[in-house]
Amino acid sequence: MNQDYIKPDNWSIIEEGFDAECVKSSESLFSIGNGAMGQRANFEENYTGETFQGSYIAGIYYPDKTKVGWWKNGYPEYFAKVLNAPNWIGIDIEINGEKLDLNTCAEVKNFRRELNMKEGWYHRSFEATLKNGTEIAVSIRRFLSIVLDEVGVINYEITPLNKDSKIVYKPYIDAGVTNEDANWEEKFWEPLDVKKSGNEAFVTAQTFKTHFKVTTFMQNSIFTSGEKTGISPSNIDATADKIQFSYDVIVGQGQKSSIQKIGGYTVSLNHENTITAAEKVIQSALAVGYDQMLQDQIDAWAKIWEMSDITIDGDVKAQQGIRFNIFQLNQTYLGKDSRLNIGPKGFTGEKYGGSTYWDTEAYCIPFYMATKDQEVARNLLTYRYNQLDKAIENATKLGFTNGAALYPMVTMNGEECHNEWEITFEEIHRNGAIAFAIYNFYRYTGDYSYIPEKGLEVLIGIARFWHQRANFSTNLNQYVILGVTGPNEYENNVNNNFYTNYIAKWCLEYTYEQIQKVSLEYPSDHKRITEKVKISDSELQSWKKISDNMYFPFSEEHNVYLQQDGFLDKELVRVVDLDKSQRPINQKWSWDRILRSPYIKQADVLQCFYFFEDHFSKEELKNNFEFYESFTVHESSLSPCVHSIQAALLDKMDVAYSFYLRTSRLDLDDYNKEVEEGCHITSMAGTWMSIVEGFGGMRVKDDTLHFSPKIPKQWKGYSFKIKFRNQILKVAINHKETSFTILGDKELEIVVNGKTLVVTTENLVSVN
Repeated sequence: MNQDYIKPDNWSIIEEGFDAECVKSSESLFSIGNGAMGQRANFEENYTGETFQGSYIAGIYYPDKTKVGWWKNGYPEYFAKVLNAPNWIGIDIEINGEKLDLNTCAEVKNFRRELNMKEGWYHRSFEATLKNGTEIAVSIRRFLSIVLDEVGVINYEITPLNKDSKIVYKPYIDAGVTNEDANWEEKFWEPLDVKKSGNEAFVTAQTFKTHFKVTTFMQNSIFTSGEKTGISPSNIDATADKIQFSYDVIVGQGQKSSIQKIGGYTVSLNHENTITAAEKVIQSALAVGYDQMLQDQIDAWAKIWEMSDITIDGDVKAQQGIRFNIFQLNQTYLGKDSRLNIGPKGFTGEKYGGSTYWDTEAYCIPFYMATKDQEVARNLLTYRYNQLDKAIENATKLGFTNGAALYPMVTMNGEECHNEWEITFEEIHRNGAIAFAIYNFYRYTGDYSYIPEKGLEVLIGIARFWHQRANFSTNLNQYVILGVTGPNEYENNVNNNFYTNYIAKWCLEYTYEQIQKVSLEYPSDHKRITEKVKISDSELQSWKKISDNMYFPFSEEHNVYLQQDGFLDKELVRVVDLDKSQRPINQKWSWDRILRSPYIKQADVLQCFYFFEDHFSKEELKNNFEFYESFTVHESSLSPCVHSIQAALLDKMDVAYSFYLRTSRLDLDDYNKEVEEGCHITSMAGTWMSIVEGFGGMRVKDDTLHFSPKIPKQWKGYSFKIKFRNQILKVAINHKETSFTILGDKELEIVVNGKTLVVTTENLVSVN
């Protein structure tokens, strides 16, 4: 398969020519979503070639039983799965008695598909010759409405090219679906009811175990030459979990015929009676009509792009890459519902269970803070506060006491549901990312209210975990943290991972500071919280003792912090000297060999330098970057963005640009040869950061925006907007100057390359 088959375009993802080898990859790349639901770009008509059929509903999951060899105390009971939801897009097609199937057609030509990111729709067209000799032209447009977010629409048009034809449209909804990614091949959906009325049909099913009830619905209208026909189904086939209508249409040669299908889901998370709700949703959609729904979609996306777009002049592939990332982030999460979060694959696939990881706090929150109202990011913080009791329960199962909280590596409802022990028990640095997000939210928005209201309780639970997880080494006369996996998952069960030790120390110090601040400025909240969690001065002093005496491994020889105690015991062969035939090592090597190697999956020590940049000198960053990047294989989607940001800071612009292209086109160019499993949604926020924080040099220091703008030589210019403390600042950078424009009625003080400037509504401020 040619991994570079997507056509460069500023606003669209385009594929031309039908290649069965690309079908599953394209199903991922052309996925659509609206925050409430999403689906892979599966063909509506039957396809007998290789395909990965997937539709997903936000918040609907299933506790698939954990699959491990030997059960040990503390293992998660289940591995949460985002469920493949009932299929509403299906439309089987028969033409002159033969099924339309691109895998068996005599010829397929002029195949083209486009995901229009500017306007939020997906279009596919082709001409086909069936084995019975009928030639047809087909054009299909599909979108998931952002305005009516329980509704999707398909307009499927067929024109017979060489003879009059009998077309049978056979739209269906089907709850008899299975997951591509399942541990025990269990059935997830229990059918409850199948109902039909005129051109409408409803299949209601509920998930086993979690008992989410979902009504999948469809409404069909048949058109000839653009006129609605009023045709009723000639046949209806129904089983316990599927219903299919048949519409017979006689179409003249060259005459256009079409079916418009409205479909979607109503769920028990939002409705008491899902069938009644579905009936109302259909009526709402019909009242608006297809043309107006499409226009509303275009308008809604225009509003999203108005704030979140990044323009790049002179580099189409770079432009396409960043817009694809921004588009997918907005398709996945729009911040309307604090019960929801962002899965690593969003609505594009099932890998990683579709659950919440530390990616949200470390990578996604900055994007949402800067491009949405701050309530959206606050909702992501609230999600973790609402699951604090579960985090305490998770820690208790592992032997922690006194309200210590360990947030799960992977979760749907606050319970840990990751299959692998080295991740579940050991990758505890995720606790630090959640605390850092609370700090980062306040630093960026200036809104402290979350901390006394909710955040302090989270911080105390996390600090108590670190207090108990560290132990005193009489040998070192310092506190150590043993048996961990850092961000580099290619090292398991190591001692004193630098990043983990550092973020533990920081969490203890930051929580201590916030307790003091809340006691002075919010005494009633302080009283409420301290009475609830029963915290004492002696406990706080023991936190301080640990944070003041934390051990950090360091190499005098290399003048770097060591990733872990035994890092220098490895055979230190740099990536550049590794045979390319061995890459990617996670697909070529045994796990034993990977664990003994020096190769790093993603930023680890450098993740610490990214979060806590101001704690280290530029010289320290340079030493550590040059040492660790040489051993990094970037086999995590979260890796290139951090390295791009740091390379830009170090004026390594060619390196920064190379990493930017890799992070922005990770899926479009299928760097890791796995895009058919779904897109890397959470890392896409890192792509945004690599431009805004990397090339733009944006930081927040002392309540003020700072910039140190740079531009890759491959670009003529670029621009972005950020929302900062209820003001919108537009930044435009070219090779001669950087200009700042405030979009609002207040002035804003900023610092550019160390110099303070005031941007007012009247003038554009430019810096050479």
